[in-house]
Amino acid sequence: MDKLIDKHGRQISYLRLAVTDRCNLRCQYCMPENGIDIVHRNELLTYKEMYRITRVLSELGVDKVRLTGGEPFVRKDFISFLESLSFNKSLKEINITTNGALISKHIDKLEEIKINAVNLSIDSLDRKKFFEITRRDVFPQVFETYQDLLKSNLKLKLNVVIQSGVNTDEIIDFIELTKNDKVSVRFIEEMPFNGKGQRQVREVWNYNKILKTINSHYSDVETLISQKSSTSKNFKINGYKGTFGIIPAFTRTICTDCNRIRITATGLFKNCLFDDGVFNIKNFIRNGASDDELKQLFISTVQQKPENGFIAEANRKNTKVSESMSTIGG
Repeated sequence: MDKLIDKHGRQISYLRLAVTDRCNLRCQYCMPENGIDIVHRNELLTYKEMYRITRVLSELGVDKVRLTGGEPFVRKDFISFLESLSFNKSLKEINITTNGALISKHIDKLEEIKINAVNLSIDSLDRKKFFEITRRDVFPQVFETYQDLLKSNLKLKLNVVIQSGVNTDEIIDFIELTKNDKVSVRFIEEMPFNGKGQRQVREVWNYNKILKTINSHYSDVETLISQKSSTSKNFKINGYKGTFGIIPAFTRTICTDCNRIRITATGLFKNCLFDDGVFNIKNFIRNGASDDELKQLFISTVQQKPENGFIAEANRKNTKVSESMSTIGG
């Protein structure tokens, strides 16, 4: 079987697929207060097109898919699409990233169709601060989702974007969630994908500063062995049930073993989060491309995957990194 292997010898086995550019929140680090210019629905990939793309990629060795947005649960019939994906036996993992405001009523169904894991984005445990970050007063719903997910059989990770001057005082509060609950908290470096570009901050809260803060509070931080292609460097506090990790998304020290590609809700194929897109797969599909033609296109494109995010950014036609993560796929 043909595989997706880039010129650096990395095999691609992980697809991040955005199902929509729409979101019910307006997080400050993701999009401007007034939102973004969402595309017409005809410009979005259909579920049938997404299923075909995923099937073709799975025949090339992709066995893990993460569904993102925007917020995936705002798209009509998303659960039905998940169910159809679950019939693809080549996929070992189907995971979801969500802001948690809409999914509580679907948790039983997610377990039934054997979704592996949910990444819940929650950047504050304080209702007032949560509102300031998201510009929406939905913290009670999101925290209820967190509690419901803990009771489920789904693996649970909390995604916490660390924002200078906003929520850095809550790092230890999030660590303490791992004391009694089997949850993985992942602290993520803030990135410039917010519709405006990199914001000016007094303190740079990168991987080293986050870890230093945690080490200054705990004397028994244990380093865990992570999978080769893990996006996070993982740890736990001795005696705690859960774990925590730090994702150096902006400082980009995790590129060496990257096994990921992205496809946006409009069909833009991205070898790297920091590139500005290679081609639009939707156009090829709607112009009648066969499965074999799609496979050759994927194989040749992955061959050109840049070595790291800094090279990808340097090669951008539009040199300023300022898109919204809602359009890229969070």
